[in-house]
Amino acid sequence: MNAPKDRQGAISRYREGPALLEEAVSGLQDADLDRRPSGGGWSIRQIVHHIVDGDDIWKGCIKMAMGNEQAEFALTWYWSLAQETWADKWAYNQRSIETSLSLLKAIREHVLQILECVPEAWDRSVTVLTKQGEIERVPVGFVIEMQSDHVVHHVERIRAILRESAGA
Repeated sequence: MNAPKDRQGAISRYREGPALLEEAVSGLQDADLDRRPSGGGWSIRQIVHHIVDGDDIWKGCIKMAMGNEQAEFALTWYWSLAQETWADKWAYNQRSIETSLSLLKAIREHVLQILECVPEAWDRSVTVLTKQGEIERVPVGFVIEMQSDHVVHHVERIRAILRESAGA
């Protein structure tokens, strides 16, 4: 895994993530947020919480890599259960999205501020034990790009749910 070569482009996409998500859910009422795709899957509300929890979790990896490249970032605690289980345990269906949207914005601003102050952190890395039990070196820049893509992917899912519910 490598940090993207286009650092500024990746940082720009990372910075835009909260606004992209907020725009996708702007003006939605609770009934809209609870819409699910007809073929099954998470509601818009659940997707929002999932995105933010992912950013919150991976922020730990970013900060760990910035501070201690000999450390191992382990997600076995998370990967040991299905994502649907975490959604239930963390009450995705019951919670307002406002706090999560604020948290995403705060996380991104926090990480971007550190990257601005410590530019060499982009290529710092940490060991990650994958779901398959493999050990990989994961640089900060890779996590930034991965989390940017995560938001884009799920915003596309949200838009698809809204199009489907509108009959388009």
